[in-house]
Amino acid sequence: MIRSVGSFLKELLVEVAGEAVMTVAACLAVTGLALAFVMGWQHSPLVTGGVGGALLVFLAYGGWELLRPAKPGRRGRLAGVAATTFAVAALFTAYAWSCNCP
Repeated sequence: MIRSVGSFLKELLVEVAGEAVMTVAACLAVTGLALAFVMGWQHSPLVTGGVGGALLVFLAYGGWELLRPAKPGRRGRLAGVAATTFAVAALFTAYAWSCNCP
């Protein structure tokens, strides 16, 4: 009985710590991206808009590759990287949604 309670508490603490680390990482990523966008916009709005647009197109391509029906032998390296980038961005967005960043 005591082992099961200890195991439960250990698992709970690891899960809470993991959630906290992911939330902090997502908040730092959002803050870093916002800071990079503002600094880039002050330096060169055209380049910042182009890079932002290209990133959005890449993420859209990753989402399309991730969610479309798979056909064997069709997915290349770029599609895999784009799908992984989209999945990580979606995960960070889900965690950053609860972030109380200014």
